[in-house]
Amino acid sequence: MSNINEKNIGPRWYVAHTYTGYENKVKDSIEKIVENRGLGHLIYDIKVPVEETVEKNDKGEEKIVETKLFPSYVFIKMTMNDESWHVVRNITGVTGFVGPGSEPTPLTDAEIEMFNVEVVSEEFKLKIGDRVEVVSGIFQGYSGTLQEISEDKKSLTILAVTERRDIPIMVETKDVALAE
Repeated sequence: MSNINEKNIGPRWYVAHTYTGYENKVKDSIEKIVENRGLGHLIYDIKVPVEETVEKNDKGEEKIVETKLFPSYVFIKMTMNDESWHVVRNITGVTGFVGPGSEPTPLTDAEIEMFNVEVVSEEFKLKIGDRVEVVSGIFQGYSGTLQEISEDKKSLTILAVTERRDIPIMVETKDVALAE
């Protein structure tokens, strides 16, 4: 990978392919190498996305089971250069990076959001009772009072002002701005 330094675009999420069942071993190995070699400036985060489900056995007892969402894949936030590439690529259990011809290709912002790999923590400024304006989406142009905020802060309920009466509408947080 001689041209990897030329493609360095800062910290991005990459996906490493592993042998089945090696995801957590690979994650642990990378974390140990990062700590031992002081590579925290190159490799920032490693994730093996899992989903917890409750399963019942024959006796009716419930237990929580973790299921890997992407078996055989490990998500790594790293600055790609020769050193970081070699560290990840030479871990036992890693077969290569996801990309054309095993050339590491960073995830797009849409993929990061879709795979729920990184929660972008924008400062949430809205609060119940705020006057807001819908700036995009099907309710664009409506304004009203913020009535409810979903637990994940991705959707809002607004009491929109119309000519006849006020009506509650549900909109996505990204479609709303504070009214001036």
